Amino acid sequence: MDDRRRGGESFVAVRRMSNGLGRGSACHSTPAEVVTGSAAWLGRGLSCVCVQRRDSDARPSFDLTPMQEECLDRLQSRLDVAYDSSIPEHKEALLALWRASFPEKELQSFISDQWKEMGWQGKDPSTDFRGGGFISLENLLYFARNFPKSFQDLLRKKEGNRAVWEYPFAVAGVNITFMLIQMLDLEAYKPRTLVGAAFLKFHAENESAFDLLYCITFKLMDRQWLTMRASYMDFNAVMKSTRHQLESELLRENIRHLQDLPSYKLLSR
Repeated sequence: MDDRRRGGESFVAVRRMSNGLGRGSACHSTPAEVVTGSAAWLGRGLSCVCVQRRDSDARPSFDLTPMQEECLDRLQSRLDVAYDSSIPEHKEALLALWRASFPEKELQSFISDQWKEMGWQGKDPSTDFRGGGFISLENLLYFARNFPKSFQDLLRKKEGNRAVWEYPFAVAGVNITFMLIQMLDLEAYKPRTLVGAAFLKFHAENESAFDLLYCITFKLMDRQWLTMRASYMDFNAVMKSTRHQLESELLRENIRHLQDLPSYKLLSR
């Protein structure tokens, strides 16, 4: 396949990491070239589905129980952690992701073209975490460890009739983390949307609710991708469709746990 490039914005979302709970949301994109596997350039033209918000926007807020406030504080603390390759725990987590993804392959060097096989942009995946921070790596690692079959199916694009120009797995994962943070309004003091308030009820019962919802969302996104017969230029449309479906499921009256979501059934261990 010949390498090809497109003009436009980067596939990778960029989220400003805050130093505390003085939280607003921002989305910026920077030019970048994206690869999936070692052969095909997806090029530019893909960006995260994000909503710009003005300080003057008036939005309702929902009161939280003390337990929900505590859970939200802990989750927000995770959001503030930027990936830092100089921190041994961060570097080890990234290496653990490689081992979970390719148990049959040894990583020759921490800076290596091998990372492109996972769908990172270049030799050093740490540069891609600006979009989601360390939590986006934690999300991927949780997915690999708790739903290894679904993780491998998505990583290796095993299901369905795939497009010639596919989305890059790892970078798409960072975008999903970013989209969920926005959708759930997790950088606000209190949830200001019904879907955000609904999620915090699940999170108060399950500390891993955000990670689990990430797995559900990734699998749902791939299902939407196949249903829409999408190619790389359709990624934004697929993400919008995924978000709409996810919000609809979270607001159903009969949903008491994330495992009750219809899209949870897409996952397999």
